Amino acid sequence: VGEHFRGQVISATSKTINCASQISSDVDLLILANDPEIANQSSLFDGVSKVLTIQDTIFENSLASIMAPVIADIAKDYDCVLVPSTTFGKDLTPRISALLDVSQLTDIMEVLGPRTFKRPIYAGNAIETLEISEGQKIVATVRPASFEDVSDSNDAALCPIDLPNVEIPSHTRYKGLESEIQERPDLQVASVVISGGRGVGSSENFDILYQLADKLGASVGASRAAVDAGYVPNDMQVGQTGKIIAPDLYMAFGISGAIQHIAGIKDAGTIVAVNKDPDAPIFEVADIGIVADLFDFIPDLLSKLD
Repeated sequence: VGEHFRGQVISATSKTINCASQISSDVDLLILANDPEIANQSSLFDGVSKVLTIQDTIFENSLASIMAPVIADIAKDYDCVLVPSTTFGKDLTPRISALLDVSQLTDIMEVLGPRTFKRPIYAGNAIETLEISEGQKIVATVRPASFEDVSDSNDAALCPIDLPNVEIPSHTRYKGLESEIQERPDLQVASVVISGGRGVGSSENFDILYQLADKLGASVGASRAAVDAGYVPNDMQVGQTGKIIAPDLYMAFGISGAIQHIAGIKDAGTIVAVNKDPDAPIFEVADIGIVADLFDFIPDLLSKLD
């Protein structure tokens, strides 16, 4: 199931196709949208056999409650249904599973076979291997941070299909979307992420992290403690209950390293931790650990970058 936002197919869809291609060589991509250009974009993804598309005004705004019965009806003819493990995907997939009366598999992180997968459990502190019984339909979310994007050199066939004759819920209506204009890369696709924790001390003190991020072309994240303290909005939260990310470089300032936070950054290429506490748990997973006051360290780093 492809996910799109503001006329663009999101990267998590490409990563989910990568996962699907490791399960089967016959991968159909379903696009529900009112904009035909979204289906055209989707046809470029390598690994896609064909793009099933339904163009209808009810999909003008992606609403899980409206899309779920449509997807569930189409999914009856498939052995496996994969959805990106995004905020929207986590809303959509349980609805599909319930309508199909099957258990949902969450956060596939590795494909071992057509019906055998690995996924993180216990806030990422353990990895579980699951084998799905033969004949049981698979409905699962795919952890984007665990898979690479596929190339976009394909020319898959576009296959328009009719809207299934299913009951579309009327209790959910789109009222509007409010979102801040992002001046920095999206947190979940950025190659460099700078994050701050409770040790940053205040929302005003996050300014120094923003300065460093702008210098490095990075996105800015935060620990749950910093979000709960009101330093930053919750859409910046990194961790098991926030966003799971896999940047090439992750720099953590004033973050102690709760297991929920560690679960969200385990797939990062290089983890750099700066903390005054030499016993901070984050040093156990950091590739580079620096015991220092962030308010001394960052100005020094900025001056060297200049």
